[in-house]
Amino acid sequence: MTVVIGLFGYVFVVNFPDQIAKKPAWGFLKPNEIQFLIRRINRDRNDAEAGAFNIRTWAASGTDIKIWGFALIFYTLCTSAYAISFFLPIILQDNMGFSRGEAQYLSAPPYGLVCIVMWTMAWLGDRYRIRGPLLLVNCALGLIGAPLLGWARQSGVRYFGTFLICASAQGGIPTCMTYQANNIRGHWKRAFCSATMIGFGGIGGIAGSLVFRSQDLPTYHPGIYAVLACNVLIAVIVAINTIHFRKENRLADQGKKVLEGDPNFRYTN
Repeated sequence: MTVVIGLFGYVFVVNFPDQIAKKPAWGFLKPNEIQFLIRRINRDRNDAEAGAFNIRTWAASGTDIKIWGFALIFYTLCTSAYAISFFLPIILQDNMGFSRGEAQYLSAPPYGLVCIVMWTMAWLGDRYRIRGPLLLVNCALGLIGAPLLGWARQSGVRYFGTFLICASAQGGIPTCMTYQANNIRGHWKRAFCSATMIGFGGIGGIAGSLVFRSQDLPTYHPGIYAVLACNVLIAVIVAINTIHFRKENRLADQGKKVLEGDPNFRYTN
């Protein structure tokens, strides 16, 4: 069914603003609105015009190592997110002693905190034009929540730990996607990056299904170690990116380097 619905998307999904004249927009955008969008995109990253597809340009994007760093961050977030989504009711039942029914409805409240974290991070990121520091905040939530779940004695404290793990993993996914989008330029490079991120996210889903194993109950310590490792890896990658981006931005400000093919482009830390 998903594939069938996807076929309708080929017909009905609106094209990119500079390509709308070649494909119907179903009255979605007026000509003045199209021009507004193009001006805004060009002001942000100056790549509103896609140009013809070139497979060499597309494939050459893979030589940019930061693209794989973004994908690896997405992988670790998805690993933690899928793991806690798949197994939270089981953890609540086996680790904390709740009944099956209680475990089912108690698995919902942590995602209320996820919504709050997502909206807060989105507002802060756009308001102050930062991404990396917000990912570090997400990592801190995970690094606090995982030990609480793994080693706290009171079931209420362990349950609170699941709130922090959910907020860390699920809440960090939108920030990771904008972190990547803000630091690349060009349609075909963006297409390559989107494919790598979604692909790595799918692999994270596979890994997440293996994190909390039945043979590790009731403490699930190997799964806790996996969540901790994911957050540490994110922090390391963000730290490396921050140092690199600041150095590159400084060279660009001094006129010694052009970033992403645009003299006005600067990386977002």
